[in-house]
Amino acid sequence: MQKQQGKHGGGASATPAAKRGRATVSGNSSAAASADTAAAPSSLLGPSLQVHSTFADQNNKRIVLALQSGLKSELTWALNALTLLSFKEKEEVRKDATPLAKIPGLLDALLQVIDDWRDIAQPRDFLKTQRVRLLANTVVTGFGNEHEALNSNDAVSNPRVVPSSPVTEVSVQKNRNRTRPPLWWLDEDGLFNLDDEGRAENQQCAVAASNIIRNFSFMPENEVIMAQHRHLLEMVFQCIEDHITEDEELVTNALETVVNLAPLLDLRIFSSLKPSFIKITGKRAVQAIMGMLGSSVKAWHCAAAELLGRLIINPDNEPFILPFGPQIYKRLVELLSFPAIDAQAAAVGALYNLAEVNMDCRLKLASERWAVDRLLKVIKAPHPVPEVCRKAAIILESLVSEPQNKALLLAYENAFAEILFSDGRYSDTFGRILYELTSRQGNKVVTARGVWGM
Repeated sequence: MQKQQGKHGGGASATPAAKRGRATVSGNSSAAASADTAAAPSSLLGPSLQVHSTFADQNNKRIVLALQSGLKSELTWALNALTLLSFKEKEEVRKDATPLAKIPGLLDALLQVIDDWRDIAQPRDFLKTQRVRLLANTVVTGFGNEHEALNSNDAVSNPRVVPSSPVTEVSVQKNRNRTRPPLWWLDEDGLFNLDDEGRAENQQCAVAASNIIRNFSFMPENEVIMAQHRHLLEMVFQCIEDHITEDEELVTNALETVVNLAPLLDLRIFSSLKPSFIKITGKRAVQAIMGMLGSSVKAWHCAAAELLGRLIINPDNEPFILPFGPQIYKRLVELLSFPAIDAQAAAVGALYNLAEVNMDCRLKLASERWAVDRLLKVIKAPHPVPEVCRKAAIILESLVSEPQNKALLLAYENAFAEILFSDGRYSDTFGRILYELTSRQGNKVVTARGVWGM
């Protein structure tokens, strides 16, 4: 797969993109730019481009149609406009976010852009059946070097050229009888051409569309719509599943999108009656997450750990995640040993939620080698975020609450006592841990026998 050399977080413009939020001013119009700056009110100055509040309302149909057209110029305009509409700095009060409900059909149109790229990015042997074209009578899209092919003088490759002599007619007739490969604009595998430059441009459009979807997933008003959109979820999990061969930025955007939607995500949607575009099952989705959890890329395995921790909160997702419990515990405990504090925080957050599921989870986690040692190391270091240390202490308290784990945890009694007397922030938690660990279960049995005559 052709990887793009320069990735832009915004649109797919052919010219080098400026930094996000800053307007591009050409050199020959510096005087006009300075005059505009002088005339602009102070309220419009700042790092963000100003988008009129009625822009989405006035252009909602044009944006969707531009995305569906498949034309380079229209796609570039729509992706650039949506990047501005969907992006908002933290605590930015001068620009309102644009919810998906404002532009009907937008999410499906964005997914179509990504689907078009994934269709031509896959090897030809693995391509799906032909898709219905959006522009049946259009052979020029603006992508790549298609204008050079259209200017060819070959009478066979360009049927519009009329032969001028009988000799030419005979040669043309002979060439027509031969088997020749179809031209790119007559190929039914996709709308776009497959030359290197066209592929790179189409890839940039897909990355820009995924970035817009990621931006929309940060808006609370979009969470319900996106978490219940099966096509969207199938697309992001397929990108995550193909993280080895797919564009890195596209995979990262897909992963961040599903992490944002995880609190509302129900994996049973893949077995529902909603229309399916990609055959993704709940088990296959978890397997894709496991692949990211085992990745060596820090941003990916941290996000995968956070995603598992959020998904397990929903009891309906437990049947899909718990069968992978042993692999999950082993990898999360391994992340605890990483020097990166982000990896440690993500692993502790996931283990914190997993330890609260049921007794079996607590037993398996306690029996995982180095689990208790590394949780104690996070507390003793200590981790720069106090909340991470607090969650690590609560995990240990959950483990000691199971009688079957007491024999295993008794070996750490001195370490628990040391933290109890040295760190007052967690003294209450470790006090309860030592009480549970050293209290004799036989005393309760004797009392019960005395009362009930057992």
